[in-house]
Amino acid sequence: MLLLQNARIASENSPVLLESDVLIVEGKIQGIGLNLAIPEGARIIDARGRILMPGMFDAHVHFRAPGFENKETITTGSEAAINGGITGVVMMPNTRPALDSATAVATVLENAKDRSRIPVYTSGCVTKNREGKELAEIEGMHRLGVTMLTDDGDTTSDPAVLLRAMQYATEFGMFFASHCEVPELAGPRALNEGVMSYRLGIKGSPACAEEIIIDRDIRLAHAAGAHVHIQHVSSKLGMETIRSWKSRGDVKVTAEVTPHHLLFTDEDIGDYDTNYKMNPPLRTQADCDALLEGLIEGVFDLIATDHAPHTPFEKAQDFISAPNGITGLDTALVSLHHFFVEPGKFGWDLVVKRYSAEPRRLMGLPVPAIEVGQQAECVLFDTEAETTFTREFMKSKSQNTPFIDQTLKGRVDLVVLGAEILLERR
Repeated sequence: MLLLQNARIASENSPVLLESDVLIVEGKIQGIGLNLAIPEGARIIDARGRILMPGMFDAHVHFRAPGFENKETITTGSEAAINGGITGVVMMPNTRPALDSATAVATVLENAKDRSRIPVYTSGCVTKNREGKELAEIEGMHRLGVTMLTDDGDTTSDPAVLLRAMQYATEFGMFFASHCEVPELAGPRALNEGVMSYRLGIKGSPACAEEIIIDRDIRLAHAAGAHVHIQHVSSKLGMETIRSWKSRGDVKVTAEVTPHHLLFTDEDIGDYDTNYKMNPPLRTQADCDALLEGLIEGVFDLIATDHAPHTPFEKAQDFISAPNGITGLDTALVSLHHFFVEPGKFGWDLVVKRYSAEPRRLMGLPVPAIEVGQQAECVLFDTEAETTFTREFMKSKSQNTPFIDQTLKGRVDLVVLGAEILLERR
């Protein structure tokens, strides 16, 4: 039994924070109100001044299992999620072997039950081994509960194959998440083509390599009557393309944006810092500004980290050779507060809607809320405290992030899931 006193409750439906006590009994919220009576045996936490909100949900993570457990495991990845106030995730299927069959999916989901303290879901491949040639075992994966199909890490190269997959899998209620990139245009995928790529002497990846596939895959979904979800959008024109298609109203398209594409630009790469190397690459300040506009406007349905761990040895290579990717689960919620909520660019209602509620709706999952009768699935966040992202603090097996050793304002103090306290900082 847990009584949180004087918390400020955030919801997706209102910018106003409701100050209240919250009583949790046997994993469910039993009472909400000011000056609630203290039941005998209840543990009391003074939450005065802190934000109480539903647990976040990340619909785009790479836990690297099976095949790349030197970078991340289901255990370390899920602990990083808890560390960042996240109580559910969806893994991508670009593993070794790829998650392209019922057997592969069943194995990873069974492992997740034993190795994670939070719900872990997985997507499945569109094509066998993500090669873009033959359809994966879609029906078998569907029977195991897979709803998202993606060849993430690469684009499904053959549009005829993708169209056929859309026509087939839509009958099962599945949807498609698209990593948008023309590989012939993207080149080495090291950084954005522009002033910085010329200055650093590295061939850049033009934004049109992404934007062409955004438009292509939405057109294919339109033709197939399918639902397509556009992953990790990085450019202004990409956002505007999605906005235009959404305004038509005759195709189901959703989209996500990452914290790093909102926060950083190619100028941050500086002296070839590989922590800023990712795919799609960081672009310009004008792109960042447009992505923020799209998030506030609702062009982007959700925030997702594209948590992509790599070993220190890999990231210590030269800029062109180093792999793309940034970790994000430990840092996302604090960074969103520090750079956007604290300066007043958007409120907690947007964070809850785009990083908790809408990702779950995308996956067809129940949406938690701080309401009587709901299972307790909540995060207590201190807006006045600070978090320093040392290697010791981070729970991810890899720490390839620009935030390493930086101090940001805000701290995840408590994570509750049902009757279990997953994390508590005092």
